[in-house]
Amino acid sequence: PHIQSRKEESDASKNTDFKAHRWVVERTHSWMNRFRRVLTRWEKKTENYEAMLHFACGLIVWNKVLLR
Repeated sequence: PHIQSRKEESDASKNTDFKAHRWVVERTHSWMNRFRRVLTRWEKKTENYEAMLHFACGLIVWNKVLLR
């Protein structure tokens, strides 16, 4: 999916009942950047990097469920 630029997003919100959701993407990227192996890709194999992404997402969800 395409993420609109900030200008397009503000124009769309003024003209319609559109709610901006950019913060969801930015927040998720911030959470993912806490993991050094996700922030800087050290693995050569795609499978290993993807496994680390899944592991990081699992830890994020785990922490969010426990903190509820």
